[in-house]
Amino acid sequence: YNPCLPSNYNNNSSKSIKNQKIKMAAADENLDLPTYQDVVDASKVLDSIAHRTPIQTSRTLDNELGVKAFVKCENMQRMGAFKFRGGYNAVSHYKDTAEGILTYSSGNHAQAIALASKLHGIPSTIIMPADAPPLKIKATQSYGGNVIFYDRYTEQRDEVAQRVKETLPEGTVFIPPYDHKYVIAGQGTVGKE
Repeated sequence: YNPCLPSNYNNNSSKSIKNQKIKMAAADENLDLPTYQDVVDASKVLDSIAHRTPIQTSRTLDNELGVKAFVKCENMQRMGAFKFRGGYNAVSHYKDTAEGILTYSSGNHAQAIALASKLHGIPSTIIMPADAPPLKIKATQSYGGNVIFYDRYTEQRDEVAQRVKETLPEGTVFIPPYDHKYVIAGQGTVGKE
């Protein structure tokens, strides 16, 4: 028993790519959470792909917090954020079956999925708010992401993603920014490293 996991947690659940619905996992009671072995497996997937980023310390931060703090410099990661780890790990699990990758994000996950998809030779479609930071939009596009904009104030991104997915090849896989087993495991490699 783990009080941090949902009462109906099932680590062995699987979902069909073909019938995948776009749904925020916070409302999905069947979220398939990763195990530590999934993080270990992700570290093997990311070996020689993700940068091994340094750890820094700060006397100022230590004094402010009253602890010895260690800061993992993921700003030095590929595309500038730890999100690359989760995006690459997730895309790699679908590299042999996906006809495309779909996600939504206003920035770092968008770039991570676009770059990971490009590295795997899979087309990516990224749904971004029309008012996302221009540098994030440009970076996502430079990594090969086909960016589709939506109005975050009048549209629900899950609904937009569902409509867009219906226009893409049947084998397109939706990878959300956070509530996804392989995304979480990939990002968990920061701590393992």
